[in-house]
Amino acid sequence: MDILKDTKIDFIGKRYYAFIFSAILAVVGIVAAVFIPMGKANLGIDFTGGIAIQLKFEKPIAIEQARSILDKEGSKDAELQQIAGAHQLLIRLKKAEGELKAISDKLTDAFTKGFADNKFIIESTTAVGPTVGKKLQKDALWAVGISLLGILVYVAWRFELIFGIAAVIATFHDVLAVLGVFYIMNKEINLLIITALLTLAGYSLTDTVVVFDRIRENLRKRGKEVLEDLINRSINEVLSRTIVTSSTVLLVLLALLIAGGEVIHDFSLALFFGVLVGTYSSIFVASPLLLLWKGRRGRLIR
Repeated sequence: MDILKDTKIDFIGKRYYAFIFSAILAVVGIVAAVFIPMGKANLGIDFTGGIAIQLKFEKPIAIEQARSILDKEGSKDAELQQIAGAHQLLIRLKKAEGELKAISDKLTDAFTKGFADNKFIIESTTAVGPTVGKKLQKDALWAVGISLLGILVYVAWRFELIFGIAAVIATFHDVLAVLGVFYIMNKEINLLIITALLTLAGYSLTDTVVVFDRIRENLRKRGKEVLEDLINRSINEVLSRTIVTSSTVLLVLLALLIAGGEVIHDFSLALFFGVLVGTYSSIFVASPLLLLWKGRRGRLIR
């Protein structure tokens, strides 16, 4: 689907405006990355500790009714996950105070009254301690760090080192941007969001590699062309592919946002923001970095 033909947009000419915008996103992301490990954010049970209780009902239940019951009991921040087809409900409470049995008994009494005509049993109760939460935070940081290192090695091997550095900076920029947006929106940061960030890193890399591949191809064909013009030409040549790919992914994520349910809403939202930022960064961050590294009339290895 070549929806755009022979475009001659001066993307590189707008790089300084893009750098200012990206710097703002990065600063917000860095602030979030500093405050989140300190606990100054809306952290999920995975990182703060708490309890998870799974209930199994005889009949289907309305999750809105379950949330109303928890709100009355003073557990407005509880996470609810309904397991379709099994009449099961998973309740996750952050920073729960008191003994596990006492909390479980309190919820049992509340649901017994609220679902008087729908009997249930407690299938499992699990406690996640603060120590485990801190370990998960550390593991999440390692996961992001290792993925960025893998990107650097792969792109440096496939192209050259400067391409790898540019790809890592652009990918790290995307991760920081989404993390910063979620921090400002006070969205819960949990392992599902970390999964979204790692997924975003993969998508951003794929989009960046497509642009880099065309730049390398044009370097072989038009090696004497001014590098700024060559990069601009390369971005314009793959612009249709970039728009079609991003649009189709965004349509899927939009469907998940609207109809996917509460459990994966924030995951879908993180990816939605991430695809937008990732598409932007492959054009306005990764590619201009190549020019910034080599200079206006610099040459890259072909």
